[in-house]
Amino acid sequence: MSANARQRQLTAVDVQARKGGAPLVCLTAYTTPVARLADAECDVVLVGDSVGMVLHGLPSTLGVTMDMMILHGQAVARGLDRALMVIDMPFGSYEESPEQAFRNAARLMRETGAGAVKLEGGAAMADTIRFLTARSIPVMAHVGLTPQAINTLGGYKVQGRGADADRVLTDAQAVAEAGAFSVVLEKVPAALADRITETVAIPTIGIGASAGCDGQVLVIDDMLGLFTDFQPKFAKRYAELGQGAQAAIAAYAEEVRARRFPAAEHVFGDAT
Repeated sequence: MSANARQRQLTAVDVQARKGGAPLVCLTAYTTPVARLADAECDVVLVGDSVGMVLHGLPSTLGVTMDMMILHGQAVARGLDRALMVIDMPFGSYEESPEQAFRNAARLMRETGAGAVKLEGGAAMADTIRFLTARSIPVMAHVGLTPQAINTLGGYKVQGRGADADRVLTDAQAVAEAGAFSVVLEKVPAALADRITETVAIPTIGIGASAGCDGQVLVIDDMLGLFTDFQPKFAKRYAELGQGAQAAIAAYAEEVRARRFPAAEHVFGDAT
């Protein structure tokens, strides 16, 4: 086989089969260049509604629209060859009814080429997940801290401490039984994440959960140091590209003001 042959893109079935195997690597992406970088190393690339905060400057994910998700999903799809592309369903696009969820999930997949959608919520969303998966929409679930519900959760608080652990466990079991192919566990105690991972038959993907999860996901702008408004405890910085970019912009501005840029090698003469 030619070394240049295109690799088969991973599917939700492939990801589900990784339960208990090599940890799944997942990052968000919102643009074609970043998707290409992530595709080289990741199993799953998530077009997250976090785009509203890290690229559009919104205070939360609640203002993200279907059109925004489709625009960024189309961009990410152009940069992927191997990784499974999962796209977030934005707030208000699926909660009303399973039928509403199907219409919007089908639109997201049809217009972006995503291989699956992600929606937030546990037991309350089980019927919707069951409805979607019965109609060929693979669903990644999301329990624990669900950012679209911050107004009812009272902020970005750890979920599942003490007596609340049973609620989060029940949510994870409910989405697994409803047919989700994987479940994100966000901001839950490590012991609870391990318990859920041992209990459910689908891969768990942690973000502020436990190294014992079947995989991990981070917002790429957090881990690269590009989003600097705040840094969640769970978001390890693997680079400080924001600082490097700020220094580069400052150097450019200084050279322009001093008329050192453009130099002779950056301009054109009369001769061809």
